[in-house]
Amino acid sequence: MSPVDAAVIRRKLGHIAESLDALRPLARLTLSEYQARLYERKAAERLLQEAIEAALDINAHLIAELGASVPDEYYGGFVKLGEVGVLSRELAGSLAPSAGLRNRLVHEYAALDDAKVLASIAVILDLYPRYVQAVEAYLPKAGGHLA
Repeated sequence: MSPVDAAVIRRKLGHIAESLDALRPLARLTLSEYQARLYERKAAERLLQEAIEAALDINAHLIAELGASVPDEYYGGFVKLGEVGVLSRELAGSLAPSAGLRNRLVHEYAALDDAKVLASIAVILDLYPRYVQAVEAYLPKAGGHLA
């Protein structure tokens, strides 16, 4: 992996970390508070979308870098990273459903279930730091000249 590629991935990992930091206070809201606060609700939806999309981009980048074919669906990107050892299979399987959340956030605004979106914040806050850590640990193994 070239230093430029590693830098792109690290920048996207930074976006994930920023989104997670911003989501933490929103995770403490009750469902009624969440539903009553339009700006927090919209911020949560956008932050979740951005974190997931950054991971999806990283997945595609790493899979292509490994010379494997990038899956047609986002779910498969996490699974593939589990198969090639970037992520543990367990973590990959836990992360894969977040691709579906991203799709619902992007395409189904009118049909979003606030309770499910709010609950997903806690799941993302649990899983995505582990994703960031696993990808960071993988980068030096990928042959990049990393500082």
